[in-house]
Amino acid sequence: MRLKFKWLTVALGFLSIIGYSQSKNGIVPKSYVAYKTTDKMIIDGDESDASWAKVDWSDPFIDIEGIQKPKYGTKVKMLWDDTNFYILAKLEEPHVWANLKQRDTIIFYNNDFEVFIDPDGDTFNYYELEINALNTAWDLFLSKPYRENDNVVLNDWNITGLKSAVKINGTLNDSKDTDEGWVLEMAIPWAAYKTSFSEKNVPADNFWKVNFSRVNWQHTVTNGNYERKKEANGKFLPEYNWVWSPMGVINMHEPEKWGYVYFSSKEGKDSFTIPREDKLKWELFTLYRAQKEYYQKHKAWATSLESLTKESIRVENKILKPILENHPTGYTISVKSPFSNKTLIIRQDGKIISN
Repeated sequence: MRLKFKWLTVALGFLSIIGYSQSKNGIVPKSYVAYKTTDKMIIDGDESDASWAKVDWSDPFIDIEGIQKPKYGTKVKMLWDDTNFYILAKLEEPHVWANLKQRDTIIFYNNDFEVFIDPDGDTFNYYELEINALNTAWDLFLSKPYRENDNVVLNDWNITGLKSAVKINGTLNDSKDTDEGWVLEMAIPWAAYKTSFSEKNVPADNFWKVNFSRVNWQHTVTNGNYERKKEANGKFLPEYNWVWSPMGVINMHEPEKWGYVYFSSKEGKDSFTIPREDKLKWELFTLYRAQKEYYQKHKAWATSLESLTKESIRVENKILKPILENHPTGYTISVKSPFSNKTLIIRQDGKIISN
């Protein structure tokens, strides 16, 4: 189960899972080239629009740990222009149902589709959007991942100007028939992610860290109405989490593992390669997670890399020696990048600084 608000965890009995460890199966984040469109986009949930026909679908979604093939297929397309980030999601589903109609309620209590965006890729100050088959939205801002105790979650943050539409290929909330699924189309204004009035944050020929998640519940039908299925003890069965870029752990809130969306303004086909500097950041986050585990066990930070069992890191056949320094409020781990000659520093709160 994905981490949510701590107060929700207590009040509603959520299962909190702290995903400190790196996946052991060599997961590499997905990437997608989103092309700039000159067409006027009509947000109506119609996947057959000419604009969408020009671009490819993403890879099919996989389960969040990157191990199992999902029961139902999910895929996305992406476009952009100077005003909006456009997303088209297609979800196979033989029983399309939803009952949450109020904005900013806990939408993942229904089957839903979720968007996660970290514009500058530093894992701080990122955004989440959830929408169900009734086109009900829950949008929120997070100052830091849930793993940090001093994070701030703004549930009253809204994506001003958000446009979204759902098209049901079947019948919504009708338990007597079998559906094909549903299509969600949305336009997210770049302006929603501006941190200052004068900031120009349209990522032309640049990438943002992005991921998508689909929550799908086992269900039962009571008096003709769909409900989440419960175990014999009355607890809800756990949901399925199917994602575009697998996380390796059951936790969406590790932004360093999200995929890369490159917003190309090139006419014709373009390509994208994950920056080597980001691969170096992945290694720093591996050490960061090892420090988290060490602290949980010893109630103190490790003072040597030997205690974390990783004295050197390898990136593209280059062996590098990080430096661990402790201070009264935590620690830093630094390493000089052979690709840019900059020094990358990760703090105890997961913030990476480049000098």
